[in-house]
Amino acid sequence: MPKMKTKKALVKKIKVTKGKKVLRRSTGQNHYNSKENGKVGRDKKSDQRLFRTDEKNVLKALH
Repeated sequence: MPKMKTKKALVKKIKVTKGKKVLRRSTGQNHYNSKENGKVGRDKKSDQRLFRTDEKNVLKALH
């Protein structure tokens, strides 16, 4: 039986940390950002962690 292939589209969208946490980009960064205050803009630029149940599925898809 051949090896399972890695989902390449998924690899480009996430980052896995050393402690097996899965990070993704924040949403809503494309437009309509000028009316928001600075705190919201800074929060959008930081990465967010996936839910733990989603993390299990993502790590399974990477193997």
